[in-house]
Amino acid sequence: MTYSLKIGGTVVKAPQSLEVAIQDIDAKASRDANGLLHRDRVAIKRKLTVKWGPLTLAENSTILKAVSGQFFSCSYLDPQEGAVVTKTFYVGDRTAPVYTLNPVTSDYIWQNVSMDFIEQ
Repeated sequence: MTYSLKIGGTVVKAPQSLEVAIQDIDAKASRDANGLLHRDRVAIKRKLTVKWGPLTLAENSTILKAVSGQFFSCSYLDPQEGAVVTKTFYVGDRTAPVYTLNPVTSDYIWQNVSMDFIEQ
């Protein structure tokens, strides 16, 4: 199954995998003398772990440029909402290993490009 991603208004090549983590953000959490947890949950945020299969130099460049701003919008299929949603993210470390050089076209192929998008 492929997942369509739109980053900053640009549709990028479908990722090989897209993992959505739903994270609770607490301002404060503590346990009382009875061991009961008391939380001050202030938000629920998403973290997307995105990985691509083979990418051309141009496809890789398009993705990396789309996430190069301090923040960017991303439209993706959200499992909790059951629909495509758009949220504002920032990007974590980007890993882009060179896989091979295509001798016919003299174009580099990138494999296993991966990054995390963390909701603002």
